[in-house]
Amino acid sequence: MKSEPSTFSFDDLLAAPERTTPWDGIRNYQARNFMRDEMRPGDEVLFYHSNAAPPGVVGLAEVASQPYDDPTQFDPSSRYVDPTSTREAPRWQLVDVRAVRPLARMVTLDEIKGDPELRGMEVARRGSRLSITPVDPAHFDRIVALAEAPAPG
Repeated sequence: MKSEPSTFSFDDLLAAPERTTPWDGIRNYQARNFMRDEMRPGDEVLFYHSNAAPPGVVGLAEVASQPYDDPTQFDPSSRYVDPTSTREAPRWQLVDVRAVRPLARMVTLDEIKGDPELRGMEVARRGSRLSITPVDPAHFDRIVALAEAPAPG
């Protein structure tokens, strides 16, 4: 899961009640489909800070609910309102996300791009803008291992 730290950081997730928050506001069909069709309670999540200096994976989280309708799509005061979505035919779903722990150190995007074991990881692809993408279990384990090792350089 990607988030801009100026909007919602991993520290914000850690500070949330029960370290849990609804992951609302997803308005991309592919990201929504990943969340709706593939994410289940207990699934592990890499929490990635985008538009940061530097960007990278900063924490571990877990899916804390089944997918359910995103209430912000119906809220006219929300920046995520979707006037074409109805309660009878909602377009957007979300899952609750719970913080597990911060990583010992950030694994930067440059590290991800430079690590041959992480080839094919969606976040490293040029032009990748999705806030939610599946992560291969081997890639997940590699990110955690990198976070526990000294920073390169």
